[in-house]
Amino acid sequence: RQRRRDPHRPPTARAAAARAPARRGRARPRSSRVAAMADEGEYEDTAVQDFLAILEEHRKNCEAQGRYVEAEIAKNRLEELKLHEENRRKEAMRSRQIAERLGVEEAHMLEFQQFNMAWDKKMAAYEENAEKLIRAMKERHAAELKAFQQRLISKTSAPKFSKELLNLRKIQESLAKQKDYVEAAKIKKKADELEAWELERWTNQKQAEMYQKEMRFKHKLKSELVALKKRILTGKQEQKKQRQQDLERLLQRYQNVKAELEAQQNLERIRAERYTRRKKK
Repeated sequence: RQRRRDPHRPPTARAAAARAPARRGRARPRSSRVAAMADEGEYEDTAVQDFLAILEEHRKNCEAQGRYVEAEIAKNRLEELKLHEENRRKEAMRSRQIAERLGVEEAHMLEFQQFNMAWDKKMAAYEENAEKLIRAMKERHAAELKAFQQRLISKTSAPKFSKELLNLRKIQESLAKQKDYVEAAKIKKKADELEAWELERWTNQKQAEMYQKEMRFKHKLKSELVALKKRILTGKQEQKKQRQQDLERLLQRYQNVKAELEAQQNLERIRAERYTRRKKK
């Protein structure tokens, strides 16, 4: 049997909500979920307000027609619904504010991850370029050292013998021409010994000179390499300092956004409480 609705019976919330058009939507990411929650809240507010208006109109009709029992029921129902609506609004605001705070946290974490990725990539590229510069300089230094050593060898002059040795050679030749071979042999032996000693001394001196020149040249190359490494280290330290400064600015922006959101939400809660108190008066 189909039940007929009593025209004097207070309408239900389901009936009032049914008057509004159905809303359908797909699941959205957190970035747009807050806006979706706000839209859904506005839709639900409209449906509830429509129902409260209908119920208030019914109460007035009952009062005007002298149906005070029904008017009392409608009044109590209105108070219950208003209390329920107040609690629903508080819960909806709390859920939305939590979603807003989570949205700020997620946005900050994403920005923080992107910040670290960008800086890690930048610093890795700097390290790679620094290694290339050092490797290229070492290769150039090796080539320069080899060329320098070859120049030292090519510039080596013939030894200069002493006057004593040159004089002995002249005497040796003179005795040989005079066919005084015994004396010539004695002078030759003495001259050979002196020449061998002078050659050894000259060789040692030249080697010492070449060694000193090579050491000075190597020191120059080493100083150049040390200077390059120092510049690289300075650049690395400047990068770290810049990264820290950028990170501090990022964190400060996050704190500013978070504080601003908290202030807005606190103000919203205060306004909601004031509105509720005015409605109860």
